[in-house]
Parts: sequence; C-alpha cells; structure tokens
Amino acid sequence: MPELTALAWVVLGVGALIIGLAKTALPGAGTVAAASFAAVLPAKQSTGTILLLLIVGDMFALWMYRQHAEWRSLLRLAPAVIAGLLVGVVFMAFADDDGVRRVIGVILLAVVAVTLWRRRARPDAVPSGRVAAVTYGTLGGFTTMVANAAGPVMSMYFLASRFEVKAFLGTAAWFFAIINIAKVPFSISLGLITPTGLLIDAILVPFVIVGAFGGRAIASRIPQRLFDRLVIILTIVGALYLLLPIH
Repeated sequence: MPELTALAWVVLGVGALIIGLAKTALPGAGTVAAASFAAVLPAKQSTGTILLLLIVGDMFALWMYRQHAEWRSLLRLAPAVIAGLLVGVVFMAFADDDGVRRVIGVILLAVVAVTLWRRRARPDAVPSGRVAAVTYGTLGGFTTMVANAAGPVMSMYFLASRFEVKAFLGTAAWFFAIINIAKVPFSISLGLITPTGLLIDAILVPFVIVGAFGGRAIASRIPQRLFDRLVIILTIVGALYLLLPIH
C-alpha cells in the first residue's frame, strides 16, 4: 500500500471523480485532476498514474458517445498529433518539468485568447483549414505527452469548430482514447508507470466510474451556451495552474 496520508487519498479521490466528469461532461476539467495528482505524487509518477485512469474514463466516454464523433475532424488532426506526440516523447526525456508546464500554460492562454477573438471577430468561422489542424494537432500531441494537458488545447479546437455537446464529447472521446492508449508504451519506457501507481489506480477506478455516470447525467441537461462557457473557464483554470509552481 502506498504511504499516503488520509488527506492525500481524499485529494486523489476527488481528482479521480473529476476525471470521470471531464470525460463525459466537462472537457478541460482533466487539467484540474492533473493538478490534484501532482499535488500529492512525484511529478513523473503522477503523469503515469493519471494516464491509466484517463483511459478508464475514455472507455466510458466511448460507450456513451461513440456514435457522435466527427471523424473528418479527427482524421484531419491525426498527422499533426502524431508529430507532436513524438516531439513530446523526446522532450520528456530531457526537459525540466516545471519549465515545460509553464510554457504549456502560456500556450493554452494564447489558444484561449485566439479562439475567443475568432468567435467575436468571425462569428460564423470554423477552423477547418490545414493550418488550424496542424497547429492544434501538434500542440495537442505535444501537451498530452508532456503534461497530460491536451484537454484544454483540443477543447478549444472543438469549441471553435462549434460542435454541439454530444458531438464535442464523442469526438473528444475517440481522440483521447486513441492518443492515451498510444502513450502507454512510451510512458512505460520513460518509467512513468510504476507498480505503486498501478496500485493507486486500482483503488481509484471506482471514483472515475462514479464521475463518468454523473457526467452523463449533466451532459444530457446542460445548455449549449453554458457548456461552451464552462469549457473556456476550465481551460483558463488549467492554463493558470500550469503556470504556477507545483512543489
């Protein structure tokens, strides 16, 4: 059994609940969960530990929303995401964690600012071009490998694409299920997934499941405008978290 205090377990349990909610109702909240794990676990161990819980959440999101995906958008993003993922693998092997998180935080705030500007200046425009797919896809692949922080980046892309709630959640479900599973062998080779982390995951899986079903109830009732605003707010919160020192 990992030597964690009762408060640490509470923080991890809340983080696991948020993972379930993020996957099935509140995209962008996953970065808040990452903050919870990073607060009580070593930085690299937290990255590997949370990855497996994210995959559990992905499976429930696929079960609930798999038929609502916008596959054209996913295929357009794929090459850039793969490139960003590979750059992230190399970066993780050499880079300083805190410096990387701050860089990603700045990137996320910039992405939010550009997305909001586009929505105000060009209300009917969607990022359908190759440049947008390459930009968001590369950033998404890189940030997910380095800090499990692709949720805010891709949320901004899907938000700018003006997907309705279930299309947003279905597209995100397929995107993150594929990319998170692809990260597993890299995470093992980098030593991010540990026996202790696996034991913590086994204890926390029920919390992810409860959060996932709670999220499904929320998603079936949430108005589109409130959903869009929550995505933006959670993205900003996640970006600000990444800008702050963790330890």
